[in-house]
Amino acid sequence: MKVSNVYKILPLLFPVIFLIPALVVSFHSQTRLLSNPQLQQIKTLFIGIFLEAFPFLLLGVLLSSLLQILIKDEWIRRLNPKNPVLGVLMGSTLGLILPICECGMIPVVRRLMLKGMPAYIAVTFILSGPILNPIVFAATLVAFRSHPEITLARMGLAMAVSVSIGLIVYAFYPKNPLKQPLQHDHSPSEPAGSHHHDHHHHSTQTWTSFFVHAGNELIDMSKYLVLGAFVTACIQSLIPHQELLALGSGPITSYLFMMGLAFMLSLCSTSDAFVASAFMHSFSAGPLLSFLVLGPMLDFKSLLMMLGAFRFKFVIWLCLLLVVLVFIGSAAADFLIHPISMERN
Repeated sequence: MKVSNVYKILPLLFPVIFLIPALVVSFHSQTRLLSNPQLQQIKTLFIGIFLEAFPFLLLGVLLSSLLQILIKDEWIRRLNPKNPVLGVLMGSTLGLILPICECGMIPVVRRLMLKGMPAYIAVTFILSGPILNPIVFAATLVAFRSHPEITLARMGLAMAVSVSIGLIVYAFYPKNPLKQPLQHDHSPSEPAGSHHHDHHHHSTQTWTSFFVHAGNELIDMSKYLVLGAFVTACIQSLIPHQELLALGSGPITSYLFMMGLAFMLSLCSTSDAFVASAFMHSFSAGPLLSFLVLGPMLDFKSLLMMLGAFRFKFVIWLCLLLVVLVFIGSAAADFLIHPISMERN
């Protein structure tokens, strides 16, 4: 490095040199800050939520990646029924066979639509798949182990909302909502002996892509889980319990708060139940259900993905429908389920 360049850099280092004594002086006060009881409570809640949810997140990612490489899109395309009612019922139950996390749902469904899956079945699958699958059912049951009715209500409401929106799309939106027109993929045919010679190479490449896909998805979803667990721990620790109770007793504010929280946190459906269960002593069943159902269907990251795949007007129309139906359904469920609010103290 030239001497002239060194002289240019030296003035930039002076502020850093003056900061060092200040950092040393404040170190003692920082250690006292870290021992603050509220910070200790945040740390305890954060670790508890994260450790309880992470195994289900890992299981969901591994299964999603396995299905990504083993299940062919053509297998699902051949099962498309002509009856719209059977179509939405099939779309809502595909999650039992293909438990794909919502982060991988839209790319998979978009590819299926390009191969001929009707829009109303695809939309039903997008909305119901992240909730109506065995992993999410098991995770919700563990999170609400003392209240299994919440798990059943989550599954029932998700089924009702997704089927309703699927039928609405069939009746009122006959156009193709994708940004590009439907087209069938035409893959070049393989030479006669290529399968035999390249079988080992293809198998190795397949499992390599499995681990790469699983690793990328785990990293991507873990950051949302970390953020969600941290924000929830902060809310539980820093907002006075009486204020949370007042917010939870509001007939509308409790639903708006929990739906807004679900949208912003963008949690994976295999772990959001553990975050929701942290609010069990502050909110009744209805707002908890609105969090558990709206989040996997519509959050910040899935909204961006939908805007990339579907037409803008269709996405806005779909979002408004979701918010209204989830609010009405969860409010109705609040009257049917034994209220959790009786546990508040």
